[in-house]
Amino acid sequence: MNAAAPSSSPASPAPRATPVWRSQLGTYLGLLAVLAGMVGLFSWLSEYFWSAETFVTIANEIPALAVMAVGMTFVLIIAGIDLSVGSVMALSAATSAAAILQWGWTVPAAAALALATGLVCGTITGAISVAWRLPSFIVSLGMLEAVRGSAYLVTDSRTQYVGDAISWLAAPFFGGASVAFLIALVLVVVAQMVLTRTVFGRSVVGIGTNEEAMRLAGVDPRPVRIIVFALTGLLAGLAGLMQSARLEAADPNAGTGMELQVIAAVVIGGTSLMGGRGSVVTTAFGVLIIAVLEAGLAQVGASEPSKRIITGCVIVAAVIVDTLRQRRAAA
Repeated sequence: MNAAAPSSSPASPAPRATPVWRSQLGTYLGLLAVLAGMVGLFSWLSEYFWSAETFVTIANEIPALAVMAVGMTFVLIIAGIDLSVGSVMALSAATSAAAILQWGWTVPAAAALALATGLVCGTITGAISVAWRLPSFIVSLGMLEAVRGSAYLVTDSRTQYVGDAISWLAAPFFGGASVAFLIALVLVVVAQMVLTRTVFGRSVVGIGTNEEAMRLAGVDPRPVRIIVFALTGLLAGLAGLMQSARLEAADPNAGTGMELQVIAAVVIGGTSLMGGRGSVVTTAFGVLIIAVLEAGLAQVGASEPSKRIITGCVIVAAVIVDTLRQRRAAA
């Protein structure tokens, strides 16, 4: 009996993976629609909102929030959280101001100190969380208080006026936008590339999705977690420099409550609080939504309590939408 002849039909090509941008196209369009709707609403409510001055002001106020939100995106993707970023920003600004005003350091050296301060704070948070297997929520909450107290000690609980020492960061560069805004924009692009096109980025997503599976695959999640928190601290240090440049001062109270704004921007952008899913680009949309909401409410004369209530409702709505989207995807 003759053996069956091998089939001459060509093998079917393996299906190509869907590009990340295409899989998130619905999210991009949804966030863009929300942003456009808010701009339209506030332009209708206030005759002064739709102006180049308003948009330039918004662009120059968001760099600190944006760079911290980039770091927080990575933290949330690994199913962690960092509540200390606002305090780290204040301490980094305080150390750079003290270096310039009290210790006679050059501006580049003081800027390096600010970045190093943020890096050390983030590394400590990550290392403690990993070494003792503690929830990052608790560790970063403790760091929030310790770092804020350190900012008060460094500044003697007083605002330190640095003048125009680092004002070039806040200076108009292109179309009225500041250098800090352009730096934040570049960071968003680079961070998105790292998240989607590097082994490190895939490890971050994998750890947030299933840490045990990554461990069985030979990837040690501990150094990745520490690096993510360290980078978040480093970016908070950069945010401190940006804030000092804009205000020409280092305020030990700066950044109080800002960690909530950062988390809100990331969540509004669609990053899952449960880990394993997120995008730096959508986080940038979340930052813009927060900034436009605050600027619009200020222009229409909303009171501070009203602004907080509305912002809180927007955050809750974003979490509800994210939960419904996850349930629909799992169904």
